[in-house]
Amino acid sequence: MYAIIISVVLLIVLSMLRVNVLLSILIAALSAGLIAGMSVLDTMNMLIGGMGGQAETAISVILLGVFAVMIKYSGITGLLLKKLLKFMKGKRAFILLAIAAVSSLSQNLVPVHIAFIPILIPPLLHLFDRMKIDRRAVATALTFGLKAPYIIIPAGYGLMFHQIIASEMKKYGMTIAVGQLPLALIIPGLGMIVGLLIAIFITYRKEKDMGTLTDLENSPASLEISATSESIRFNKQHVITIIAILLSLGIQIYTHSLALGALVGIIAMFLGRVAPFMKGDEIVDDGMKMMGAIAFVLLIAAGYAAILRETGSIDDLVAHTSGIIGGSKFFTAFIILSIGLLITMGIGTSFGTIPILAAVYVPLCIAVGFSPLATASLIGTASALGDAGSPASDSTIGPTIGLNADGRHNHIWDTCVPTFIHFNIPLFIFGLIAAFVL
Repeated sequence: MYAIIISVVLLIVLSMLRVNVLLSILIAALSAGLIAGMSVLDTMNMLIGGMGGQAETAISVILLGVFAVMIKYSGITGLLLKKLLKFMKGKRAFILLAIAAVSSLSQNLVPVHIAFIPILIPPLLHLFDRMKIDRRAVATALTFGLKAPYIIIPAGYGLMFHQIIASEMKKYGMTIAVGQLPLALIIPGLGMIVGLLIAIFITYRKEKDMGTLTDLENSPASLEISATSESIRFNKQHVITIIAILLSLGIQIYTHSLALGALVGIIAMFLGRVAPFMKGDEIVDDGMKMMGAIAFVLLIAAGYAAILRETGSIDDLVAHTSGIIGGSKFFTAFIILSIGLLITMGIGTSFGTIPILAAVYVPLCIAVGFSPLATASLIGTASALGDAGSPASDSTIGPTIGLNADGRHNHIWDTCVPTFIHFNIPLFIFGLIAAFVL
């Protein structure tokens, strides 16, 4: 039991001290093995052996990163936002909702992740300032789109998220179909929608004067971006990009293979010459830079979960925890969500948190009598908690990259704190509700 408790606490402490996530998980995994009486070599071998459990997910992440770079290369996301803003110019709430909608597409229909933010947001900063839009509201809208879709919608990163939950639950004795995950996570997802609406229509409804406007659009970088944006017209490349996206989405839905869907999309865009073959190395390198760290976190987290499982102390932990809780479903749900929040706040990835939580809490959910739907909701919500608000998360780093192009947006106070308040609090509450409704 102590192997799990001490290693998880160590993981949380290291993560909160901003130690690199890969190192934090490795140190926690090694400590679990050593405390359980294993040698360093045996622990490392077990870690490497366990990494195979997330091999498909890791290759999916890498291929999606490459696909995202190719979609970014086509310029279609810039064209889409440009068209939307034409209809919503002058309407602050509608602009924020449009940004949330476009951001949402980046996780599912057009899986570019955060790649669109540094291209689209900097040229719009002077517009936000003229309209006195609070940039904290923009950060909240962007983070909503980077997070809510993968919780609710089973496509793109959402399909990956749901597959990991289902596969990890199955490992520990509870079977649930991937197709049931949207039902399990719809209530927590509604909590995020409530948080977004509160941010736009209540918290940041008032105009915010940013003071003297900086001439952002006259900086060399912004002039280049703006010129590119102005020159974008719907063309043959965009048609091919849309076809590639639809092909990728269709393959994902039909085969339930995110890797195969992304690969088909990449091949289609290369064949359609959206990106030249000569730039293949550069595109793949950029995709690796964008998503490689997440892939490795997933692999090492799977290895860490394997060590926790193989030490044989999970049953002891479940027995002791069940005795302390005394069969209380409410206390069980509260503990699961609280630990999930701490871990994800530290490591900054919901996907990498799932194997860690599932190893300990699926058996506990079985012991106290939670249904598969309720357990899936708890595990999914607990892993998603903290993604918004975490200084190390792509969901907060991405918005800050775009909004701080002129140096007037603080990562912690203008992105992390607003997103933590508006998303983690409703997620926690709605996650508790879902555990007892499902």
